[in-house]
Amino acid sequence: MIRKIWWLVLVLIAGCEVAGPELATVYDLPAAQAQAQKENKLVLLDFTGSDWCPPCKALSKTVFQSGKFKTYAKDNLVFVEVDFPRTKELPAAQKAANEALSEKFKVHGYPTIVVLDSKGKELMNQVGYDGMGPAEFIDGLKKLK
Repeated sequence: MIRKIWWLVLVLIAGCEVAGPELATVYDLPAAQAQAQKENKLVLLDFTGSDWCPPCKALSKTVFQSGKFKTYAKDNLVFVEVDFPRTKELPAAQKAANEALSEKFKVHGYPTIVVLDSKGKELMNQVGYDGMGPAEFIDGLKKLK
């Protein structure tokens, strides 16, 4: 019985470490760029179909929700979710802003990841998710700085 309790405690502690900090998400690019300039961070835009796109869901679960990515993002990124859901309704202003961003960055598939420097210069525009883990994804971002 004591072994089971210790095992449960270890699992709970490990789960807390894996979760990491919350991923602060911004939904407004001008606010994200202002924050990135102030804090000298990159801006990562995640163009996603969060409720219907299997690769988008996999990228979110595998990379963006990992403790390793959240810890990295906290100090290095301003994360902007640009969502195109099918089953949930977005406010009209957000939907229009998302459409405008999609046109600006020429998004033609999901997920699309766009990375900007703190001044707004586009450093990366990648369509799709190839299954890479958080460490590989972070390594790619580090090369952009």
